[in-house]
Amino acid sequence: MKSRIVMLAALSASLIRCASGQGALAPDQAQVAGGIVQGSVEEGVLSFKGIPFAAPPVGDLRWRPPQPVQAWSGVRQATAFGHDCMQVPFAGDAAPLGTPPAEDCLTLNVWRKADAPANGKLPVMVWIYGGGFVNGGSSPPVYDGSRFARQGVVLVSFNYRLGRLGFFAHPALTAEANGAPTGNFGYMDQLAALEWVRDHIAAFGGDPNNVTIFGESAGGFSVHTLLTSPKSRGLFHRAIIMSGGGRGHLMGENRLNEASPTGKASAEDIGEQYAKVVGIQQTGPEALAALRALPAERLADFNLMNMGTPTYAGPMIDGQIVTESPDAAYRAGRWAKVPVMVGATSADLGYGLARSKEELFASYPAPEAARAAYDPTGTAELPALLALTGMDRTMIEPARHTARAAAEQGQPAWHYRFSYVADSMRSEWKTGAPHATEIPYVFDTVELKYGEKTTDRDRQAAHAANTYFVRFAKTGNPNGEGLPEWPRYEPATDQLVDFSASGEPVPQADPWKARLDVTAAAADAAAQKR
Repeated sequence: MKSRIVMLAALSASLIRCASGQGALAPDQAQVAGGIVQGSVEEGVLSFKGIPFAAPPVGDLRWRPPQPVQAWSGVRQATAFGHDCMQVPFAGDAAPLGTPPAEDCLTLNVWRKADAPANGKLPVMVWIYGGGFVNGGSSPPVYDGSRFARQGVVLVSFNYRLGRLGFFAHPALTAEANGAPTGNFGYMDQLAALEWVRDHIAAFGGDPNNVTIFGESAGGFSVHTLLTSPKSRGLFHRAIIMSGGGRGHLMGENRLNEASPTGKASAEDIGEQYAKVVGIQQTGPEALAALRALPAERLADFNLMNMGTPTYAGPMIDGQIVTESPDAAYRAGRWAKVPVMVGATSADLGYGLARSKEELFASYPAPEAARAAYDPTGTAELPALLALTGMDRTMIEPARHTARAAAEQGQPAWHYRFSYVADSMRSEWKTGAPHATEIPYVFDTVELKYGEKTTDRDRQAAHAANTYFVRFAKTGNPNGEGLPEWPRYEPATDQLVDFSASGEPVPQADPWKARLDVTAAAADAAAQKR
């Protein structure tokens, strides 16, 4: 009798799988939450685009955590990107969007080699785009995952909510959350996407136990957030931070329901101010209903070019997803403790407000040491010094700081600097590689970026960068045959790899060590005062 019951149960399960299509999936199909998706093959790469990983965050779901995917019937075509999240695009974006933005945007994309087994265990890389948390998306051509797929990686990219739709607080929202996380809805989307990867990537041939997250700028800072958030433990196993800062909060410190130490109003207060600006005087559930009724375009009325609006808080310390600054978490050992690769470009973002050299150097604990490091001949112009010291404070030294913190706590760390400039841009970018310009090299999509102007040296630099990143994702170590040995970072030697102007990766002791030591001393002194 027992064997008959077992047999009937097995038959029943088989019938259910067949009815849902699971029993007879085509090679270009996969079963995910919601139903079956069908991708497409191009030049040996199977891709799935626009797969929902959460319900559309519209209407009453605006400013709520990601909700479960709504099931569909039949086979869903996954051959085109979903909408990027609501924003105001701008002409100078380093990665122009490939789709029109919309509030219904919580989709992701998967690439893998077409002839890889669907039940294999390939390493997984999950890309998090930048854009200051107000711009960006997964559809730009330079983020195409085909080259990663051809090198034996399953590449995933996804969208997360931006601007006021992604990072917004209000006392009524906090009350509605009833103790659950609120405010950082964009980060909640990132967590939901990683949970989707954990639960579904095996259906695409990926290994859920070998996941590397990587991101640039706001995406890099998101990696810092995920590394240090108690909510993300176990969702990834390696991390790559590209120009993501790593000392304080990249967009300034904001707190959910209290003023920051610098006196910035709480995110809730900023949300209330915005409600009043748009004519909403209520403070309870009526205020939320009115805010949720606003057109998405009204909420997304700024971008990276004018994001300094006083009615936008940005990512915040919410006490649950974000509990402290990255550097505080690293110093205290409150982070995921996984292998880390981290770096920045050689002419990265930075700014300063000093009105004279004297004022600039007086801001360092050791002014004369700062002067000797940055202006030894006394001939440097103030604007150049502000750019140099600014990028060191914002991006360059924090990258080394992160590598150092990881190494000091026994984790493998790999430090890089990206100095390569496309041949076609050398007459314009004379001081080095600007912010975000390494992305087409990491993705090996330089020809999509520079077209017919792409040179063999550009391709060589892209191959090297992409290969190192893939190897790190596969094993936690970027080294292998055919490229110079990348030394593991150790604080005593300060070794890194410079993706140099020649197109060759150059392992070396950091030539900017004196500068960064001065900057580190200033950052450490500031941290002690917080």
